[in-house]
Parts: sequence; structure tokens; C-alpha cells
Amino acid sequence: MDNDRRGYGRRYERDESQLSTWDPKTKIGQQVRAGQITSIEQIFSTGKPIKEVEVVETLLPGIEDKVLEIASVQRMTKNNRKQKFRATVAVGDRNGHIGLGVGKDVEARPAIETGIRDAKKHVISVNLGCGSQECDCKAPHSLPLRLRGKCGSSEIILKPAPRGVGIVASETVRVVLELAGVKDVWTFSRGRTRDVYNMALATYTALAGLYELKNIEAMHISVPLPPPAAAPHQPARPAPEASEAQQHQAPQRQAEAAQPGATSAPKREHEGGAPAPEAGAAPANAPA
Repeated sequence: MDNDRRGYGRRYERDESQLSTWDPKTKIGQQVRAGQITSIEQIFSTGKPIKEVEVVETLLPGIEDKVLEIASVQRMTKNNRKQKFRATVAVGDRNGHIGLGVGKDVEARPAIETGIRDAKKHVISVNLGCGSQECDCKAPHSLPLRLRGKCGSSEIILKPAPRGVGIVASETVRVVLELAGVKDVWTFSRGRTRDVYNMALATYTALAGLYELKNIEAMHISVPLPPPAAAPHQPARPAPEASEAQQHQAPQRQAEAAQPGATSAPKREHEGGAPAPEAGAAPANAPA
């Protein structure tokens, strides 16, 4: 299937007049409309879902959308077989925000519009970084660590790459990573990689794991501890002073050691009780 049928690179202009006539229904929309919320990260910190597309369009004015695939799906009913078009759409601002959505309709154009609205409601934040050991620029051009995503039988692994490598991935994964703002990354995929919907959702799932890094304890990630501090230098302890008894015994021991033939160990006795013979003396039972 060529890129024209899949829809790579197709963009649809949004109607700016809808923002001027927007009447928010949710509390988050009212705060955005009043100017109390100026960043989409403020909404992410609250953990509340985004129910209105105009919220994303107001906070991310430079967001883009691309159609990844337009497929024909069928559903069997009692009367007949119902056929619809399924549009897989990705949106992003190329600066750390990505969304993925799916829309279905009898016609292709309404399905694409539904997919764009669904993708904007599922926008997430991607924490970019430089996690490659071959690069030490500390710039947000790649990923901070190795990521893994899976959808169905399709699995993808994203690895940080040094600056200048580019996005080494298939066409579907490349479009999603480009909209997210990733510039350099290595990828490894396995399973049914021809399925555009599964590969796009697997990549989206892998990038969504970066948002959970704000709570490291919940992720069970071992944080490297700082090196132990060096022990303070302790001065050498002075030698204990000798007691008076030891001072009197020291000259006596030196005099005994100076005498010839003197030994510090006492002479051992034989089993019979007789003293041990001196050195150089012949034994008593030796023949004359």
C-alpha cells in the first residue's frame, strides 16, 4: 500500500472562527477561556481529562495533525454487512506533545475529522532528554532512557541515540516521533509491524511511559545514590604512659638480657623431676 492511500503527510486546516465563538462547558475550559490556565502542563498536573478540543487548540496553537491510515472496516449485522472508514490520526507540536486518535464514519472526511478531535483529547506530554552514552550534550533531542511499547502482537523498543543519527524507524513510527519532537532515536520492532494502527499505538504507549517518571518511587526505578563522604581525618592517639611498676621492671629486664647465657624462658624439667641438662653438657647415661 502506497503512502497516498495510507494518508501520510495529509494535513487539515482547522477553523479559527470556532475558537472565537467557543462556549466552554467544563470547568477546565472555563478557566482556559478566562486566562487562569496558560499552560497545558497545569492541566496534566491536576490529573483531570481534557473533554474539549478547544482547550488544546488554545494552549497549543502550533499543533499539527497527520493522517496515518484510512482503512475500510466492516461489521456484520442481522440485516446486512455495515462498512465504515477508520482513520488513524496523530497530532503534535514537535515540542514534547503528542496525541493519537481514531475516528470511524461512513465517509472518509467525517472519519478524519472525528479522529483529529479524538487525538487532541488524548494529548500527552513527552519528557525529552539525552540518554545516550555516546552523547554528552544534555540537550532535549532524544529520549532520556530506553522505552518499550506494545499493542497486540506489535512491539517496539525505543533507544536514545546521539546527536546527528536521526530517527531510525519505519514510516509510521517516524511520523509519530517527529510530531512528538524526537530528533534522534534508534528503534527495534517485532511482531506484525505492517499494522499501522498497532505500531502507532505501541509508539504512543512507549512515549506515555515517560510521563510517569515524575513519580520515581511508583515506577520502582533504582535511583543512583551519591558517593559516600570521606571520613574526617583523626589525629593519631598518643601512646599510653607506662605505670610505675613497669618503669621499675624495665631496667631489670635490660640487665638480665645483657648477661651472657641468660634466657628469658625458665628451664624445663624432665618427666622424672630432674632439671633439664644445660647446653653443651653430656647426658648422665652417656658412655664414658
